[in-house]
Amino acid sequence: MNILVLCTGNSARSILLEAILNRIGQARGIAAFSAGSRPAGAVHPRSLRLLTAKGYDTASLRSKSWDEFAGTSAPAMGMVITVCGSAAGEACPVWPGTPLRAHWGVDDPAAAAPEDQEAAFEAAYARLRRRAEAFLALEPDRLSRAALQPELARIGTIA
Repeated sequence: MNILVLCTGNSARSILLEAILNRIGQARGIAAFSAGSRPAGAVHPRSLRLLTAKGYDTASLRSKSWDEFAGTSAPAMGMVITVCGSAAGEACPVWPGTPLRAHWGVDDPAAAAPEDQEAAFEAAYARLRRRAEAFLALEPDRLSRAALQPELARIGTIA
């Protein structure tokens, strides 16, 4: 299953979830990608430092536009997850088509005060990791779309 993780800037939250899903979902056939409606043009340095410290290979991570995934040559997406913070007043991107959709909102750690950013990035990573683990525990390849959709909504509420 191909999963597209969307956020506005594609520099922090969506990058983190892309990396997490690719690591823990690889054995299940998950391939995650991330993009933004207004990409920042670079991955946030704290995202890269955090992922590197946790043993992730960050060489291929980059901030990119969702336009890369809208063309006919792009991989077909089975699911689109938005990670924009629900309380931050952000405009979350909308993805057309028929993939399953989920909103797993997380506040933007890059918006935290500079002295709080390290903790904010760790908290965002931990929340996204818990949600990714809950998703994989469902064995999503064994559930129908109708059964999976409410579970995706429930996972989006995991703190």
